[in-house]
Amino acid sequence: MQAFGIDIGGTGIKGAPVDLASGKLLSDRKKIATPRPATPDAVTEVVKEVTQSFGWTGITGATFPGVVLNGTIRSAANVDKTWIGTDAAALFTKAIGTDVAVLNDADAAGIAEMTFGAGVGVKGSVLMLTFGTGVGSALFTDGVLVRNTEFGHIEIRGKDAEKRAAESAKLEHDWGWKEWTERVSEYLQHVEALISPNLIIVGGGISKESDKWVPMLTGIQAKIVPAALQNDAGIVGAAMAAAGAAAAD
Repeated sequence: MQAFGIDIGGTGIKGAPVDLASGKLLSDRKKIATPRPATPDAVTEVVKEVTQSFGWTGITGATFPGVVLNGTIRSAANVDKTWIGTDAAALFTKAIGTDVAVLNDADAAGIAEMTFGAGVGVKGSVLMLTFGTGVGSALFTDGVLVRNTEFGHIEIRGKDAEKRAAESAKLEHDWGWKEWTERVSEYLQHVEALISPNLIIVGGGISKESDKWVPMLTGIQAKIVPAALQNDAGIVGAAMAAAGAAAAD
């Protein structure tokens, strides 16, 4: 079975068809820069372009960098605030012409990692964190997803944690690996004090360079591993969620 996954981020929007049996992309993904400002209409046009570039008309899922309840956006930290209250599922469905399931981007990445990646077979609490424009989180307990956790917005030193720990913060401040990793360690220590996960999976674009920073993390008891699907996890998870929603109808 196949489905199409679209991963909407604060920096880029990417998509590809996915083989749901293996979690593999069936072709190279198409990526387009997230429009500025990232309004609902502007983002929807890119979603339509990404989907049409594959001539896709089947089962489709999309991620969103914020809280998503029943297809409607409830928070928008790294895209235009006009998204809040927007029924993204209806908007995308109308644009593409096929039903589109929408879920939080980190939740999608976590679903993919728990099924095909670093979380397979892990019992207890597993926390997936994506480090990109912001910091996304997905929490699983014995494989069950707790939807829409927003642990990137925990306050540390008077700021949203993602303002210090996201990949974008590293680039903005021109921090070296050591400087940035110290901030990520502090963030992870706070998160661990709250939920005591058995395993932490780190994803997002910067997971491709996990060997440069994961070994430098300090003060965390949980095992920390890079995402096996790296930055394709969101696409795979979006496709999986869409197929699950279609099967439930």
